[in-house]
Amino acid sequence: MRVLRQTARLRLTLSYVAFLLAAGLVMSVIVYAVMRFVPNYPLTAANPSDAHLFIASRGQILDSLIQACAVAMGVLAVVGTVGGWLVAGRVLRPLADLNTAARAAASGDLSHRISARDTRRGRDEFTDLADTFDTMLERLERSFAAQQRFAANASHELRTPLAVTQTMLDVAREEPDAVDLTRLLEHLDVTNRRATDLVAALLQLAALDRSPIVRAPFDLDVVVEDAVDDVAREATERGVRVEVDVSPAVVPGDEILLARVVDNLLRNAVRHNLPQDGWARITLVDAGLVVLTVENSGRVLTDDDLRIALEPFARQVGSVARTRDDVVTDRSSNGLGLAIVSRIVELHGGSLSLTPRPGGGVSARVVIPRGTRPVAAVRTAS
Repeated sequence: MRVLRQTARLRLTLSYVAFLLAAGLVMSVIVYAVMRFVPNYPLTAANPSDAHLFIASRGQILDSLIQACAVAMGVLAVVGTVGGWLVAGRVLRPLADLNTAARAAASGDLSHRISARDTRRGRDEFTDLADTFDTMLERLERSFAAQQRFAANASHELRTPLAVTQTMLDVAREEPDAVDLTRLLEHLDVTNRRATDLVAALLQLAALDRSPIVRAPFDLDVVVEDAVDDVAREATERGVRVEVDVSPAVVPGDEILLARVVDNLLRNAVRHNLPQDGWARITLVDAGLVVLTVENSGRVLTDDDLRIALEPFARQVGSVARTRDDVVTDRSSNGLGLAIVSRIVELHGGSLSLTPRPGGGVSARVVIPRGTRPVAAVRTAS
């Protein structure tokens, strides 16, 4: 036997009818109770000439009242059922739109939007729910699109070193006597390390979304100074002058992860610079929020260039575009640095922004909520 599906519309309709009948019944009982006070004795006309007029007794009046109430209750039941069904359908119409969008999303179509912004009806809980659902779908669509691009790029990036390794092995196999074994092993080592670093970066990027951040207050200015010391030799070799203006600042967070943020931004500023007479400047200030700024000279960039730079596997940020040989032989960059940096900053409740400098180069700005320790005097180093 098929069971009648109890929809929300049906339940609302039955509720409307039940409340309407209950209100009618209460009113009938009140009227009936009032009518009980009608005198219960024979009534006669005041004028003898009107003796032929019929005057109902209390019992007859009460009987007529009960019959009228029964008819009224029947009418209320019909009107309440039809009206309640129509009203419930109108009230629940936004839920039907929401259900349609949910079904579309479940089938894989995340582009469907409810867009429930009927200004004539005004805003209510349903429009708020629809807007929230639209926002969720939009974020999911962007997230899935980013994951698809990430998966495609990761597959391509992992295939490149493997293809290079296979090519070198095939050449060595075909002409073993003409192979410089030392050089072959060196190239294989560089290519293998590049693939290993790429896999490690992929695993780290995935781990950032799985593992909670261990937060503990630490001195970010000390981390910046250590990063400057670490990059000093490379900056000297590349002819880049590093300027440092650091104020003591304490931030709550993971010191190792934020140290990677500072190191990555500073090394990018040094490596993606002018071929000669370049400069990089790193500043740290605590003004309610801790602001870390890394600037460098370089070629003129656009906002689109920097937007692409934040995408995974982007390698063209700074003054000089990377060549194909750089991509294969230089394992210092796997295109995931800024993506990891952006995610680390986001997990610490901060924000990362890249801005092109009018004279060329990039200005990277990281804003992180600070700790509670007092700030000491500003110290400048170069």
